[in-house]
Amino acid sequence: MKSRTGLIIVPVIIGLGVVVWLFAREFSIEAWRSIHWSLRTAGGIVLAWIAMGGREYGLAWRFRALTDRQLSWKQAFKVTMLCEFTSAVTPTTAGGSALSMVFMKREGIDYGRGTTLMMSTLFLDELFYVIACPLLFLFISGHEIFGFAPGTVGAGIRTAFWIVYGGICLITVLLYTGIFISPGAVGGILQWFTSFRWFRKWRPKAIELRRTMVDTGHDLRSRPLSWWLEALGATVTTWVSRYLVVNALFWGIVAAAPQAVIFARQFIVWTLLTVSPTPGGSGVSEWLFTTYYGDLIGDVSVALVIAVFWRIITYYIYLAIGAIMVPAWIKNRKK
Repeated sequence: MKSRTGLIIVPVIIGLGVVVWLFAREFSIEAWRSIHWSLRTAGGIVLAWIAMGGREYGLAWRFRALTDRQLSWKQAFKVTMLCEFTSAVTPTTAGGSALSMVFMKREGIDYGRGTTLMMSTLFLDELFYVIACPLLFLFISGHEIFGFAPGTVGAGIRTAFWIVYGGICLITVLLYTGIFISPGAVGGILQWFTSFRWFRKWRPKAIELRRTMVDTGHDLRSRPLSWWLEALGATVTTWVSRYLVVNALFWGIVAAAPQAVIFARQFIVWTLLTVSPTPGGSGVSEWLFTTYYGDLIGDVSVALVIAVFWRIITYYIYLAIGAIMVPAWIKNRKK
């Protein structure tokens, strides 16, 4: 019980610590008073919760589609929430999807098929990023997306984004090759790589991964186009809904801010958060949000207020849900 409590306490301490530090450094009582709390503000917060509900619907829909409706809506939502909790208490570089096969096993999906589905979700998420990010620059200028912080901070974030985006493209190509073209070849490269002395301890896992990729590729290549299109539609619903949370909050609190730019910048924020070393991006998220959106508001204090609402809706709620669900899940699993 203590270890599970620690999983929740650590990211909360990190996140709240950064928020307190930012408030101590940037908060202005005049800026707080400038916020016009009204029915529109309340409406924006409600819309943000609805948008987040759309994300959970999209994730559950995708699990249902990928399992050929073997998972009920209740089971799909349970798997979704457990994955979200795992993402919240682990570094974002690890993510919760890696354990989705474990959660699906509890719902009657065997590990082999669960691995196939896990690789499918990973491929679809990466494919969405690879396609969507270049489309942004057709409609939003690079200056509007990256011109928020001139100097070394802005240049550093721009460089970091393109490096991470390049890594996502590489992962997508490897996944596509491993699934559709030559799963044995990709697994073979990893197996050869682990033959070197420094990486030999990972060789058994590389051998197992090669076997899994071959089986996964055979299964996924046999799927009809309609299966992939439905899963891709659910993926788009998931990510767009998550980005719209911030749009809704800005609409309610800072109505004059450009909605298209707000939406576009969410791609940059979430791309950078994929390499955050802290649990669920704690600390990094709050700092990045205020840095990245402060220029659209004119006052970092207001950006901090929006960042707190954003993190409650997209992060802290999953810590609370996980604290309720995980003990019951572990207890049932032992039985």
